[in-house]
Amino acid sequence: MTVIEAKVHRSSARNAKMAFILTAVIVGLLAAVVAASYWHPIVALIVGALIGVPTGAAAWLLVRVWPVLRLLWWWTPETFLGVGLLTCWVQLANHTPTVVTLLVVALLVGVPAVIRPVRRQVIAWTWCLIVRHRLRVCFAQFIIANQSGSLPLILWSRPTPVGERVWVYLRPGLSAKDLEGRLDKIAVTCHASTVLIERASENNAAYLRFDIKRREVLTATVGSPLVDVIDPAAPVSASPLTVPTALDLPDIDAPTITLPTQGKPATKKPATSANGSKPAASPSSDTDDVSDWI
Repeated sequence: MTVIEAKVHRSSARNAKMAFILTAVIVGLLAAVVAASYWHPIVALIVGALIGVPTGAAAWLLVRVWPVLRLLWWWTPETFLGVGLLTCWVQLANHTPTVVTLLVVALLVGVPAVIRPVRRQVIAWTWCLIVRHRLRVCFAQFIIANQSGSLPLILWSRPTPVGERVWVYLRPGLSAKDLEGRLDKIAVTCHASTVLIERASENNAAYLRFDIKRREVLTATVGSPLVDVIDPAAPVSASPLTVPTALDLPDIDAPTITLPTQGKPATKKPATSANGSKPAASPSSDTDDVSDWI
């Protein structure tokens, strides 16, 4: 099995060489400039070279072993957990008889397995360790990385009531939009129901939060304390569980609505002139002028 891919290996070698050259030159020149104010320029150049070359070598080593450091970071919780358990076992076996050792181990393993809350916490944190590696498999298999092959950095994970929450730092060449179309594949790889991705920081788009959902907690049956308040000897009509079907308002009189009566339309009185005589009827505007036909 290939621990470090060839693409990552070549990119690491190229970046380490560039880091050595840049660090050695920059640090060497700065050291030479500072040393020139105290010694001869030739001696200052020698001092700058003696300081710049080891500094560049340190930068080369750091960049060269970065893929290995990243791999160790992925397995850091398991490494510390394994070392701690092995150390405790050796110390217990060296200082106690075999029967006592087996009894202590049985208690440490059996008590969490019997007590349900402790067992659930152990299982939840175990899934957190598993999810970190499952996400790494997703990133390595079907998520596009940058040209150097650097995968996103998985920072930390913790359990939630519905699953796990994982914080991831994306490398250049990848964004949250690239991951939104692959949420179903990520859920399948993590053995989960659904996966949601949100930004963990408003100022940094590379800092994301993965919410892995395994169970639905909103559909669970929740006990209500109101059931204990109801008196079982109370009549059914007085029970607060009786749903009313109509309103009973005997103290309120129904309002009386009176509709206005419809009378005869008022007749318009003809207008009179100043001397009391009725004005002459004006010809209709829509009648034909007879003089036009004569």
